[in-house]
Amino acid sequence: MDSSTCPFCGLSVPSSELEWHADSHFQDDDGRRQQQQLAMDFELAQQFALPPNSPPPSVPVEHAVSSVQFETIPGDKNSVCGGRARYIGTCKMEEKKSCLIDLQMRSTFHKVEGGLMALLRNCLEYEPGDSKALLTGYVDHFQSIESEDVGWGCGWRNIQMLSSHLMAQMPQAREVLFGGSGFVPDITSLQRWLEIAWESGFDAAGSDQFNHVIYGSEKWIGTTECAALLRSFGLRARVVDFGPKESESLYLSVPGSSMGAMQMKNCKGCRRKASHFYGPMDRYLSRDVSHVKSSENDKSNSSVIQPDDTMDKACDDNANKCKGHQVLIDFVWNYFSNNCSIQFGHRSVVVSEKSPLYFQHDGHSRTIVGIQVKRERTGALQYSLLIFDPSHKTAALESSLRGKVGWQRYIKRGIHTLKKPQYQLCYVDPGIAGEEEMENLKIVDSTFLEL
Repeated sequence: MDSSTCPFCGLSVPSSELEWHADSHFQDDDGRRQQQQLAMDFELAQQFALPPNSPPPSVPVEHAVSSVQFETIPGDKNSVCGGRARYIGTCKMEEKKSCLIDLQMRSTFHKVEGGLMALLRNCLEYEPGDSKALLTGYVDHFQSIESEDVGWGCGWRNIQMLSSHLMAQMPQAREVLFGGSGFVPDITSLQRWLEIAWESGFDAAGSDQFNHVIYGSEKWIGTTECAALLRSFGLRARVVDFGPKESESLYLSVPGSSMGAMQMKNCKGCRRKASHFYGPMDRYLSRDVSHVKSSENDKSNSSVIQPDDTMDKACDDNANKCKGHQVLIDFVWNYFSNNCSIQFGHRSVVVSEKSPLYFQHDGHSRTIVGIQVKRERTGALQYSLLIFDPSHKTAALESSLRGKVGWQRYIKRGIHTLKKPQYQLCYVDPGIAGEEEMENLKIVDSTFLEL
């Protein structure tokens, strides 16, 4: 029976079980004890399998059963190497990363020949009327799967969409993301990467809310988890909060504030009803927390552009509310256009160098891949966010875009659909952070814009 040595704990295990055993170092204590027992049973089986006069196998002292102990370290929250209990001979961070790079799995998704963004561009160019659309570059669509993550995985799917863009459009990001693997990992692998980000000091407040463990769970995540994960690779992920003025003190951008209790409604996209949650936006996603302290807003290297109030337009229903949400629309337009004014009559579709936007509201999240504005006969401007929704089937989305029929209901979202009181965006500025900047990026805060 072939055996191999675990690179983490040094135990001898069957070669066929090595990956499973190594994977146990990312599991909870019960799963790890089962793996430990398996290793000991294997060594015992080897001894029984020896001929009567054969010498016992050579087993280093440190691999003997007596040495298979756990060391309890007060305050140790290392979920990758075993939570509060860990093997003697501490797992080092680089070893964990190396193991995860080897064990992480590529996420499966419906690959669209030519890319969905190219199909979307064709549809926008084909549309009649006087319009202008700004699009991000390449993005793969990752849908929630019934047997895997429907009801809770939209945040992870949006991270996958954003990552697919970064790997395709930013060579520097491709070199650092997920250990330079060159592919977008599945949700469980992303959960491990987030735990490593937490252990490295990124978003300590958010880590506390999850009790420092996310792997194997169905807990909802949001923009701060996305930012923490991407920042751990040196990417300049930024968060922007949109909400009413009276709620400003609850947001991440206000130093020393405490999060107020909020109640979240049923998530149509996630098909899951939540009870009570706390804090602004993703800070009140499926967590039990009474307050979270926020920190000074780091605006260095940020491409945040303040919205232009001159672009406000009238809405038929709830005019004041629509006007307030125009702030979000203006921000998205200015983001993709680099604050350039609208010019009709020249190229109806422009591809921006900006990353997609992780788009969060209470109970669901999507990915903004662009924005379109149409000039109506009255001269009024009609805006539509262009979104990829994880709750939609990629094949259906592809079919509608190829046929240029019905695609608008999947992708276009007008200002009248922005009915939530609070929204949050996450985007990635160009470049890779240096060592000093990486330390600053560990504190995830946000810019607040009033709706």
